[in-house]
Amino acid sequence: MKRALIVVDVQNDFCEGGSLAVAGGADVAFGIAEVLKRWTDADPWDRRYDYVVATRDHHIDPGGHFSENPDFVDSWPPHCVAGTDGVAFHPNLDPQPFDAVFDKGEYAAAYSGFEGKTHDGAGLADWLRAHEVGTVEVVGIATDHCVRATALDAAHAGLDTTVLLGLTAGVAAGTTAAALDALRSAGVRLEGAPIVR
Repeated sequence: MKRALIVVDVQNDFCEGGSLAVAGGADVAFGIAEVLKRWTDADPWDRRYDYVVATRDHHIDPGGHFSENPDFVDSWPPHCVAGTDGVAFHPNLDPQPFDAVFDKGEYAAAYSGFEGKTHDGAGLADWLRAHEVGTVEVVGIATDHCVRATALDAAHAGLDTTVLLGLTAGVAAGTTAAALDALRSAGVRLEGAPIVR
């Protein structure tokens, strides 16, 4: 079976200066870029990953997911709106190595990358299965929201799943700790410690 890296939502709006910024987001983007540079420079036989894919929030009209008075649990300030700079990958992260990008949340809230689809309609689970991927490592933003949801869905799909926490940023200490507990309970391996500022 093959191995894939899943890069979750490393977008302008989730990094410093964005409309829903997570402290440490730009550092996560830089760290992932370093991993991808080593991956693309490596001899194909020595590469850690067979594939690298990414997910993106890509909102058009997600209904109650956006609010002028958000509760930061079920509703949030507008972010990652299709056609804006906020939806783009952070400039620290070159998207060229991505084998596929899965957009999610166009018309409803979507936290897991497994809710996303490529431009031609392929879902993440089907794409990974078609490419014989059995092991995934998950990185990105935010540890306590979309990284958590994506890794849980990966484990539920039967994939051998690890979260590389040093390449994630969490919104808050309490929700990040709860996310790590949920991931451990689901059998997800955790390596390192998340950025929480």
